[in-house]
Amino acid sequence: MAEPESASVPHHVAIIMDGNGRWAKQRGLPRIEGHRRGVETVRRTIETARELGIEYLTLYAFSVENWRRPQDEVGALMGLLEYFLKRETSTLVKNQVRLRTIGRTDLLPDFVRQELERTIAATADFTEHTLVLALNYGSRTEVLDAAKSYAAAVAAGEIAADDDSWESFARHLYTKDLPDPDLVIRTSGETRVSNFLLMQAAYAEFVFLPIFWPDFSADHFKAAVAEFAKRERRFGRTGDQLRSPAATAAIPPLVAGR
Repeated sequence: MAEPESASVPHHVAIIMDGNGRWAKQRGLPRIEGHRRGVETVRRTIETARELGIEYLTLYAFSVENWRRPQDEVGALMGLLEYFLKRETSTLVKNQVRLRTIGRTDLLPDFVRQELERTIAATADFTEHTLVLALNYGSRTEVLDAAKSYAAAVAAGEIAADDDSWESFARHLYTKDLPDPDLVIRTSGETRVSNFLLMQAAYAEFVFLPIFWPDFSADHFKAAVAEFAKRERRFGRTGDQLRSPAATAAIPPLVAGR
C-alpha cells in the first residue's frame, strides 16, 4: 500500500503487542513459539517505524501483571528479551535508533538488566529515532511511583506545596522526557488498554486490530497510520476553531498535548 504522507505521520506510536499465545494455540504450537514469532514482528515493526519517519516507538513488552503467568513462560520471555537485545543491538546502532525503557526495570533478572544497560549505553547518543520498551510496566504502578517522588520533592522544598500543575507532576513519570503518544495500536481484537500509558494517552488516537501480534505486518502498520491521518484531533476545541487560524491563535496551548 502507499506510504502515508509525512505530515500525517504520528510523532510517537505506542503498541500493545497482544495475541502471541493465541496465535500459537490456533496452530497447535507451544505458547513460547508464539512469543518467538512475536520477536520477529518486533524487528519488522522497528524497521517500518523508522521507514515511516516515526520518531518514537513504544512497545508494551512485559507488564507488572505478566509475572502472574506460569514461571516457565516468564523465564522464556526473559530469555527472548535477552536474545533480542544481543541480536539487535548492532542493528539499532547501524540505524541510529536509541533504546530507552520505562517501568520498574530494577526488578528484572540480572542477565536482562545487564543486556539492557549495554544496549542503552551503545545507543545513547542517537536522537532521530527512539525505541522505548515498557518492561515490568504498569500505568497504575507508574502513578504510584510518581506520587511518591512528587511528594518527596514537595517535602524537600523543590516544588511549591500549592503547585497543582500537570507539568510539575508529569516530570515524575517514567516518561518525563518523552512526548505523549499520538497513536496507540492494539492487536488481537481486544479493545482495552490494559494499564498502559493511561496518563500519557489521554489525548491519543486508538486503533484496535483483529489480528494477533505475530501477524502484524508493515502493511497493517501503514494502514493504522493512514487511519490516524483521517482523524481530527481537537483537544477539547471545535473543528471550526482548528480550521480558523485566527481562532486557534487565541486559544491557550493544551498542557502536555500534541
